[in-house]
Amino acid sequence: MYKIIIVDDEITVREGIRDHLNWHELGFEVVGDYENGREVIEVMEQLQPDVVLTDINMPFVDGLELSRFLYTHYPRTKVIILTGYDEFEYAQQALKLKVHDYIVKPNTADEIRQILIRLKAEMDEEGRKTEDLTKLKERLRESLPLARERFLNQLTSGSMREGELKDKLAYLELSIEGMHHLVAVIDVDDHGELERFYPETESELLYFAVFNISEEIVGKHNAGIVFQNNNEKTIVILSGEDIEVLYDNALIMLEEIKGAVKSFLKFTVSIGVGDVCTGLNSIHLSHKRAASALDYRFLLGKNRVISINDFEGNANARVPYNKVWERKLVSGIKSGTLQEMEHIISQIVHNFKQSYLPLDRCYIHIQQLIISIMDALDELGIHDDSIYRIDSSPLTDIYQLKTLDEIGVWLAAHCQKVSLMILEKRDHFVRVQMMKAEAYIHAHYADELISLDAVCKHVSMSKSYFSLLFKSYQSETFIGYLTKLRVEKAKEMLKHTDLKSYDIADRVGYADPQYFSLIFKKTTGMTTTEYRNRI
Repeated sequence: MYKIIIVDDEITVREGIRDHLNWHELGFEVVGDYENGREVIEVMEQLQPDVVLTDINMPFVDGLELSRFLYTHYPRTKVIILTGYDEFEYAQQALKLKVHDYIVKPNTADEIRQILIRLKAEMDEEGRKTEDLTKLKERLRESLPLARERFLNQLTSGSMREGELKDKLAYLELSIEGMHHLVAVIDVDDHGELERFYPETESELLYFAVFNISEEIVGKHNAGIVFQNNNEKTIVILSGEDIEVLYDNALIMLEEIKGAVKSFLKFTVSIGVGDVCTGLNSIHLSHKRAASALDYRFLLGKNRVISINDFEGNANARVPYNKVWERKLVSGIKSGTLQEMEHIISQIVHNFKQSYLPLDRCYIHIQQLIISIMDALDELGIHDDSIYRIDSSPLTDIYQLKTLDEIGVWLAAHCQKVSLMILEKRDHFVRVQMMKAEAYIHAHYADELISLDAVCKHVSMSKSYFSLLFKSYQSETFIGYLTKLRVEKAKEMLKHTDLKSYDIADRVGYADPQYFSLIFKKTTGMTTTEYRNRI
């Protein structure tokens, strides 16, 4: 039932219209009749009528002024002008004010009835459309999380046009701000642990708990987007304007996520960190590198944030052949785990035997494996000519092998040779980075503000991985090495100069002479005076 108001300064007209129509049958309810537009304006907020039937010529506020007010403040209210003025100027003004109908007096009850019948039909149709639109919006709102997740999976798995990406981001109400982006992949370390820790809990709930913790921490920093991929891994997309700030903040945030999962859920996750890329359509490259970084979990162990830059430098990733056993083999080659490689190769050969594939088909699969290994070498910047002879190629050498067992032995030897080359290059990369760090420390030891953060930024490594490598390389921690260097420099000055102890402290990076004296005695077993006297 629609609500209607009648407005006319002639009481006989108002009562005539009000009393001579079967309003209920027409689908309307008269909620008031008034003498002029001012009275209507005063009750509009209270009555909220759907239709106002009004005369034009009235005291105080006439019909056109009332129509203008309704058009501005209550645009959904339908207005029907009922007047004795049959002039074009009035009709034109009514048209501008979106008046629904314009009836010239004198008129009959039947004329008004026909207009109201048509109006009700139109309002019913508008109501149906509004209801349908509301239902559609509700369905869209309900399906929006799923649509977002599907889009983000597509975004991180393949390239799309920049314009298309921006349109979809706007449509799905997703915000990826900033010029540069970085992707991290979070994976539960031991899926078997979940059953031991939570024997009565569905594993999907625990994966969601990891996602929930990650989303909360990233949301707290207002730094990016978090979602789950099809393999129950949690994916984090972080964005920013400055590459170094983005990378440094990402490592801090991911360490916080790792710690929170262990603290609250009592199991561990490892996090692979990709390269910082530029542009939305390069996000999938950072994602591939982040997934590749997780493979080094076999080398470093569980519960770590693993940056691909720590192992392979910042390089464009090639897309590997995506068979599961091929990916595992390449992972074993990269990490240098001989036992893991031999186990995977044994599985591959066993699979070939169980499937009764013809030898020619096996050759094709082995060639696909070799191409994946070559892609991994290209990714690491190792050229084929440093491994393969000029007059031969592993893609054709395998044709000399006539049994699957021979192929297994050959493949194990080939993978071991490739793995040694990769480890040698990685060791060289590590040595270069450690030498670079050592040179930096020697150049800045006198700066009291020198820190582990500054050295890690200089060599582009995460703190956790740099600390691990530095201790292995120098047989002591960064602080221990810095302290030893400063003390050695102080010894040289005590031996070769007449500088006071506080001057020497300042020149080797200690602002507090007393603290320097304490460190010196703890390291050498003597005070600076005793050491100088002994010299």
